[in-house]
Amino acid sequence: MFEFIRTHRRLMQFLLMLVIVPSFALVGISGYQSFGDGANTIAKVGDQVVTQQQYEEAQRQQIDRYRQMMGEQFDQKMFDTPEARKSILDNLIAERAVAAEVGRSRLVISDAVLQKEVLEIPGLTLPDGKFDLERYKAMLAAQGMTPQMYDARRRSDLALQQLAGAVQGTAFAPATVAKRLSDITSEEREVQELLLPLAQYVPQVKVTDAMVKDFYEKNGKFFAIPEQAKIEYVVLDDSAAGEQVDVTDADVTGYYTKNQKAYTTPEARQASHILVAVKKDASAADKAAAKAKAEAILADVRKTPASFAAVARAKSEDPASAEQGGDLGVIGKDGLPAPLLSAVNQLKQGEISDVVASDFGYHILTVTSLKPQHVKALDEVRGEITADLRKQFAAKKYSEMAETFTNTVYEQSDSLKPVADKLKLKVESVANLSRTPSPALGKAPFNNAKFLAAIFSNDSLKDKRNTEAVTVAPNVLISGRVVEFKPATKRPLAEVEAMIRQRVTMEEAEKLAKKAGETKLAALKASGDATGFGAAQWVSRSKLDGINRAAIAQVMKADTSKLPAYVGVDLPALGYGIYRIGKVQQPAQVDAARRQQEKDQISGILAQQEMFDYVEYLKAKAKVKIVKPVTAPAAPASEAP
Repeated sequence: MFEFIRTHRRLMQFLLMLVIVPSFALVGISGYQSFGDGANTIAKVGDQVVTQQQYEEAQRQQIDRYRQMMGEQFDQKMFDTPEARKSILDNLIAERAVAAEVGRSRLVISDAVLQKEVLEIPGLTLPDGKFDLERYKAMLAAQGMTPQMYDARRRSDLALQQLAGAVQGTAFAPATVAKRLSDITSEEREVQELLLPLAQYVPQVKVTDAMVKDFYEKNGKFFAIPEQAKIEYVVLDDSAAGEQVDVTDADVTGYYTKNQKAYTTPEARQASHILVAVKKDASAADKAAAKAKAEAILADVRKTPASFAAVARAKSEDPASAEQGGDLGVIGKDGLPAPLLSAVNQLKQGEISDVVASDFGYHILTVTSLKPQHVKALDEVRGEITADLRKQFAAKKYSEMAETFTNTVYEQSDSLKPVADKLKLKVESVANLSRTPSPALGKAPFNNAKFLAAIFSNDSLKDKRNTEAVTVAPNVLISGRVVEFKPATKRPLAEVEAMIRQRVTMEEAEKLAKKAGETKLAALKASGDATGFGAAQWVSRSKLDGINRAAIAQVMKADTSKLPAYVGVDLPALGYGIYRIGKVQQPAQVDAARRQQEKDQISGILAQQEMFDYVEYLKAKAKVKIVKPVTAPAAPASEAP
């Protein structure tokens, strides 16, 4: 068991998380409220309910997650079973039970903790180190959320983490248990191998015609030739739409004029300053003294402007910028107090300001770099604008063509030529298509599971009519029709007879090898003899060299309470192996790091089990009541039979 947990740790964690808390992050604890016992209520959890609509939303989210994970292998039918529906409902019940406990426990997330979470979101820091509030709002808006909604959701998630952490923290792996399991995984065994090769039994096998026929009839799937179709198809995609749009000079000029700001680089001023600090509430005398000091510094730097940075390092009382020669960086429109910003904006490059007062004291400013506003000429961006407009026009054109495409393949369903002629598309063909996608065909539009289901439907095969317009990728529609169809067949016996004789020969030889091996194994167990065995090799679950790898699992599971111990193992395509175990020991050097890792893994599994048991306890505490069975959502009109 530990070997499975150790080698499948991520799988175990994934399965437990699916069972325990699969969608708190999507729904949020604060979203669970008490509703009345309406006609749509399917379960009660304390004073909360689960409605049919909530179930359908949870099912939709789970389907979307699996569709993203599985890609073309996804089959929505896997969710249309009583077991799948029960699993989703159980999850919703668990969520509400845990949410109720979070509320009862009064777990509160402070504003400071929440703010820290938000500030640590990657990609939301401006070059000056400030938080990009506008990008934050835009990111949330793209997910259909406001900052208030996100705050509430994160508070709920963090509260759940507090509760889960408290529960999982009670789990620990006893040292004796961890040591015993580690001993099992690291144990070494001295093994000798005796192989009864398959080749020595092959001459003893006599394969009759009856044996060949029997194998052929019982294993028909090995000789099946799947149904195949030759089809014609037409594809409508962005590129086809793009070929039918034109972008004129007037379009480009008009777009450039309306969006000139997008091609404008604003003026960039980089400034430095020298500060003589004085408190805002300082006395008039202190302020006068500070100003006089600033005037004296100003006189010095105006005599030798090139010394500004050196003077700033020596005399500026701004600790943040003095070491950088007074550098304030590129000044944004809100980057400085108003008096300083006004002064900087009036300076030319290299010019030095008069003394400027602020709440921090008295400043001397200079502009060290000035890049004027630059507007890219139309010819500089003509290609970029043309490409953007072509995409916009193509998207609009695609929408128009998609409607025509869908209607035409349905209304004139006996041929694809009308839709191809109307939309200037090309009718193409492909042969030897089967009902399931072929990896060899990659992402070809006709190699899509949904399209193949349509092309191999009874209506398409029987009437040779166009399929409906099928969306196989974003902005990619395809319709097809069957030209030729070959039903599934079976390769004739004469064609596969030689292959069957070889297969049956090997199977019968394996039986003879096993029978002889088991007889010899019984004799060896009685005698303890080592005659005929190969050289002794030390093997373990992590050290697989020395004997056939197919035998390692059986060798390591063998009972070694009495030595020597013997175990027999079927070795497919090789024969039968007998293994003599002479000694058992622990390695001379203990891998402390690995043992600690295994102990941590055991603790992690136990912690997840604690959480699972706790959730089950909360569900029982909430006195869950199933009001009525869940029902499958109604199919959309386009999918209704």
